[in-house]
Amino acid sequence: MLAHVPNIISVARLLAVPLVVLFVLHDYIVAAFWLFVAAGISDAVDGFIAKRFNATSVLGGFLDPLADKALLVALFIVGAYKNFLPDCLVILVVFRDAMILGGAMLFHTITQSLSVRPLIISKVNTAVQIVLMAVVLAERGYVLGLETIQAALEYIVGATTFASGAAYLIKWSRLAVEIEEDHRT
Repeated sequence: MLAHVPNIISVARLLAVPLVVLFVLHDYIVAAFWLFVAAGISDAVDGFIAKRFNATSVLGGFLDPLADKALLVALFIVGAYKNFLPDCLVILVVFRDAMILGGAMLFHTITQSLSVRPLIISKVNTAVQIVLMAVVLAERGYVLGLETIQAALEYIVGATTFASGAAYLIKWSRLAVEIEEDHRT
């Protein structure tokens, strides 16, 4: 039973996405902030349980990052809609994630295998996106005077998003060359 707990937590986090978006759209920003915090805590808890009790699974390896990305992408999009975030940053974030998803699907189609191993820059990028979204929601919900911090984080997210996207393109280009060379010999 314990082996399924991390996956159940990830599914719950995934199911929270529409609710947090609804909260933001209807200006229940404090509720959205706390649901976002709860999602972050649940991410840490499911990871701890999976590692501590050897309850990792192939499904969990896909489900956990899917829940994280669904929450972040949805909040970035609604953040642009509500003018909490600059459109160009949101376009960059969403494009990078779509490119990674498309690249992974293409790689799987060609090789019939796929391993989910995020690059270090991608982990940094996700962490900074989470901090930015927490700051955005906290500022809108509690008016804490975090505009300067938010602006700095937007630049950092933009830079890490670009660097991460470029790193994946380079990695996949090298893999594509290797695959093409293998097929020629």
